[in-house]
Amino acid sequence: MPFKITGLGKCLPKFVLDNQTLGQMVDSSDEWISQMTGIKERRIITDETMLELAAGAAANALMDAGVSARDLDLIICATIKGENTSPALSCLVQKAIGASCPAFDVNGACSGFVYALDIASSYFYRPRLQKILVVGVDLMSEMLDWTDRQTCVLFGDGAAAALLERGEGVKSLFVTAAGDDSMIKIPTDRGHSPFLTVEPPLMSLTMAGKEVFKFAVHAIKRDLQRACQEAGIIPQELDLIIPHQANNRIIYTAASALGIPYEKFFLNINKYGNTAAASIPLAMTEAKEAGLLSPGKKIALISFGGGMTSGVCILVWE
Repeated sequence: MPFKITGLGKCLPKFVLDNQTLGQMVDSSDEWISQMTGIKERRIITDETMLELAAGAAANALMDAGVSARDLDLIICATIKGENTSPALSCLVQKAIGASCPAFDVNGACSGFVYALDIASSYFYRPRLQKILVVGVDLMSEMLDWTDRQTCVLFGDGAAAALLERGEGVKSLFVTAAGDDSMIKIPTDRGHSPFLTVEPPLMSLTMAGKEVFKFAVHAIKRDLQRACQEAGIIPQELDLIIPHQANNRIIYTAASALGIPYEKFFLNINKYGNTAAASIPLAMTEAKEAGLLSPGKKIALISFGGGMTSGVCILVWE
């Protein structure tokens, strides 16, 4: 695969919503949320905008790589929904950071970042493209029923970005989809057409938790085994695994099923909850800050989400 990751950056809302405060809003407690999910707190947008978070993460990734926005050849934003149906969030990020390249959004739900990597890999086969910026950003707080303790405790807001440049770091990369809206669904606002004959649904997330849990564990095991086979290694040879941060119990169960030490999975879900498309690049950024992404390390990025989608990227850090 013709690229490597040379820069990472994040940008988060400043408001921290901890379990104790959330437990006063819904019938829950810090003990229950922590035990069931591994989440202690999450960031929630208040007076920031989605564009500010996305552009902030993008600028930080460029700074980390020592690259100017003027040198970008493409920007891809992975997001469930932008602040506007049009223009795309990626186009507004392009303007905000001073780039002049093409830009578009992609919705792969919580697998969106890996989907964007997969798309970017195809663009690198064009000789003129040298640098692609991928931003993962979602404001899940705007899509939740804040009276439903089964879902509102799980999610948070945030943005993170990765700069991709030509290289040979990626050893396996693929995405999957199995069309299904019975496990996770977020209806869209259908507007105010006078010709509608049905009441539009409220735009809030619904989730069949037990079914999502089973899907996620199965997808992690199946996809990681396939990706490792393509990369010519076995799962136990991986140095670090960065999964989508959805639920601590999902990761623990999948690790046991794969026979991989739980300690090889990098988790920051305790601080941020599920940030959807921002989840994996946010975890990658913090893994780099912790000194875990040293040259030669074999790293797996694993995603799963609504759709139902999944994806894996295995790379050797350069």
